[in-house]
Amino acid sequence: MPFRGGAGSSEIAEVVLYLTPFFDRGQLSSALIRDRWREKVGRIPDALELTFISDAFTAGDAINFRLEGRNEDNLKTAASQLREELARYPSVFDISDSFRAGKQEVQIQILERGKTLGLTLNDIATQVRQAFYGAESQRIQRGSDDIRVMVRYPEGERQSLGNLEDMLIRTPGGAEVPFLSIASFSLGSSYSSINRQDGRRVITVRADIDRTVAKPDVVRAELIAKYADDWARELDVEIVVGGEGEEQMRSMDDLLNTFPLAMLVIFALLAIPLKSYLQPLIIMSVIPFGAIGAIAGHFIMGADLVFFSMLGIIALSGVVVNASLILVVSINRLRDEGMGLVEAVSEAGMLRFRPIVLTSVTTFIGLVPLMITANPATFFIVPMAISLAFGVLFATIITLFLVPSLYVILHDFIGHTDSSEERALAYQHQVL
Repeated sequence: MPFRGGAGSSEIAEVVLYLTPFFDRGQLSSALIRDRWREKVGRIPDALELTFISDAFTAGDAINFRLEGRNEDNLKTAASQLREELARYPSVFDISDSFRAGKQEVQIQILERGKTLGLTLNDIATQVRQAFYGAESQRIQRGSDDIRVMVRYPEGERQSLGNLEDMLIRTPGGAEVPFLSIASFSLGSSYSSINRQDGRRVITVRADIDRTVAKPDVVRAELIAKYADDWARELDVEIVVGGEGEEQMRSMDDLLNTFPLAMLVIFALLAIPLKSYLQPLIIMSVIPFGAIGAIAGHFIMGADLVFFSMLGIIALSGVVVNASLILVVSINRLRDEGMGLVEAVSEAGMLRFRPIVLTSVTTFIGLVPLMITANPATFFIVPMAISLAFGVLFATIITLFLVPSLYVILHDFIGHTDSSEERALAYQHQVL
């Protein structure tokens, strides 16, 4: 159980199991050990929360929902329904929520007679607390320790509610009156903690999931589609995704907001040396095909498309333009030497075919060891490697066909004269 309390939290326990190195335990994964441990432990009677964690670093709970509302009963109803629905998924376990009813307490109510004597509820509660818990009279410094001296009733006079009934309360005038003559009490319970966000009370429902059976994104989407509208209409409760899902959405928003800026910078870096506003668009046209190749690569490798896959796709955008840039520069150089359009495109393709293909293939081969590794230390970057490897490979194949075609289409579109003599003269003038 993860330790969420502070010092002195006697009701919270934590057990840590230290494993031998991965390759020394026969490649027995920590997740499998966690599942076997959970199976052997089973349910612990009266335990409010029991969780088993095998990940050293996480972005949050795999399943985490914040239920926000103003009515406590409606929040408890929604939390109960959500826990029951999560329990129906065979792949979901360690279900819990943040609602705690709290411990039993004595609730004091002041009577009218107590008010006429000048007492307030705070006065009575303060005297009761001082009698049973104690009031600090002084502090004594002993070395580096600070010792507090508390004054309270003897132990034999503060062990039962009968002692409270026999207690004398001092009035503002200095007189002492029996507790039951100016106040009453009842047994009840209150919340041990109240969580709020934006002025609304919050109950968090969390759970873990077996990712080999079901995907957290799918479970979250199904639950939101089933309950979000009904709870908002009937219970005035809003369901908000938290934990891992919230971090993923926040990170994706940041990436999507900065991605257009990255594309603009790439366009500017290409447009300046090429002295053209349209040729950079031809070069950058292979970027979407690189993303398609990355997605196809995940399908081929049987891997999930996760957040690190998106990081690989974004990084891929700056890599796949290399081959198309080399091809366009070669076409421009051949045309400046006086070669015709179609001839220049064909010749550039033949001249640059080998270096383009070799560069892409060697990049792919270099990423293969990372893609097939079973080491948990690098497992989280495997999706990024798949995106880069297959994206580069697929974009290269598309580049050899797409870029020459677009170059010819662009030439026809802008109506440039395909005169070998004129281009040869311009080239000779440039050389001279």
